[in-house]
Amino acid sequence: MVLRSVLCVILFILLLIPQSLQAQSSDSSRSWLSGDHHIHSRYSVGWNMERNPPTPITGGDAIYHTALNALMASHYGLSWMVTTDHGGPNHSKVNRDKAYPDLQMSRIVVPEVIQFYGMEFDTPGADHSSLIIPHSHNEADHLFHIESTYNRREPFPLDETWNTEPRMIEALLAMQQLSPKPIVIANHPGRSAQGPDQYGLYDPAEFRDWNDTAPEIAVGMAGAPGHQAIAIAPDSSIKLGPRGGYGRYHTMGGFDPMTARVGGLWDSLLGEGRRWWITSNSDSHVHWREGGADFWPGEYSKTYVWAQKDYDDIIDGIRNGRVFVTLGDLVSELYVTAGESTHIGGELTIEKGDDVTVTIRFVDPETLNPWSQNPSVQRVDLIMGKVSGPAKKRDADSNKSTKVIARFTADDWTKDGDYTVITHTIKKVKSDSYIRVRGTNGEELEPEPDPTGEDPWADLWFYSNPIFITL
Repeated sequence: MVLRSVLCVILFILLLIPQSLQAQSSDSSRSWLSGDHHIHSRYSVGWNMERNPPTPITGGDAIYHTALNALMASHYGLSWMVTTDHGGPNHSKVNRDKAYPDLQMSRIVVPEVIQFYGMEFDTPGADHSSLIIPHSHNEADHLFHIESTYNRREPFPLDETWNTEPRMIEALLAMQQLSPKPIVIANHPGRSAQGPDQYGLYDPAEFRDWNDTAPEIAVGMAGAPGHQAIAIAPDSSIKLGPRGGYGRYHTMGGFDPMTARVGGLWDSLLGEGRRWWITSNSDSHVHWREGGADFWPGEYSKTYVWAQKDYDDIIDGIRNGRVFVTLGDLVSELYVTAGESTHIGGELTIEKGDDVTVTIRFVDPETLNPWSQNPSVQRVDLIMGKVSGPAKKRDADSNKSTKVIARFTADDWTKDGDYTVITHTIKKVKSDSYIRVRGTNGEELEPEPDPTGEDPWADLWFYSNPIFITL
């Protein structure tokens, strides 16, 4: 019996060693990989409404082949992307029979870019969202099932029973049954809002319902929307146009107000301890040089994921918030560390009253961005809020505890080779909390609403996702 016990212990240790080595290897082989989760191809179609049922018009909305999108993504330094054509009457067949083969060809033509299959989901009871399908042998079947069963614009004639919030909950429950599970990210969440505290197609209770139902699937929202080239004319001059198409409730430094307002909706969700992450995207349909409102994937907006360059780890990085976002190539690397080793998307456990040292390291690249400019980071803000548990009201949209606790300029940081380094100690933390970081090339202490006709390259920001601090 003793020998058997010893052998069992040895076997257990031997089994653990490869897993431990694999975990170390996995983390050491990760890097910041930039990408874009919201890109349209020519199979975001128009519709011939004179036919019954309507027939798709290829290139009727977006105009590019997926391979061209991928080539431009590669040109602008992206490592991954998601093709996300939006729907319409029987569009599930267009996606399956046209867009998916186009994607498969693009994967062959542009192998250096990891290319996910997905769609811009016409979300029941809401606006659009990026539906990202993990790479697998049945990815096309998974998307066809979701789109044909739950996409609100799929039936013809339109059936309003498909366009309800309970139907979205039903869709999320169905997605929970898929293996591997997809990811849903709410796109341009504030674009349909009328103003502060006035919500349009998205509202706070809706996000809570999604996240409660499927916390591994409904993981966040686009902090910075696409269509940011709307004010750039084909001759490169600046014209009138609201950034992101936010005509009523303007973006703030190019970011959605739900993200940009300190103590606003995003902080309200984080204050519940929700793992609710932000991203950015191009929403590319037609490039600004061809009269469109869009940048190429990666030309202006980048979502960086800390991951190995493979499908599974990129999905894992998005799902778990190992993400920061930047506009205009303001930064190319961002590391936020709480304590000795807790990073963006992670959780640090401490004793009540402990100090927490925060280290911020970033690379402000000494290269020209696609606008032939080399913007410089002028200030970095450290933001902190309390985590107080579930909100008393489902429509809560504020966290009064959230504040900018420190602002840093060049006088406050040091250089370590290519890295700018900031160190700050938070004294005697007495409650569950979270921290997050943002930075800018401008002088606004808080991002102001973007005026119509603003040059998007003149007002740049970056944002990290949070680190949670738990007593």
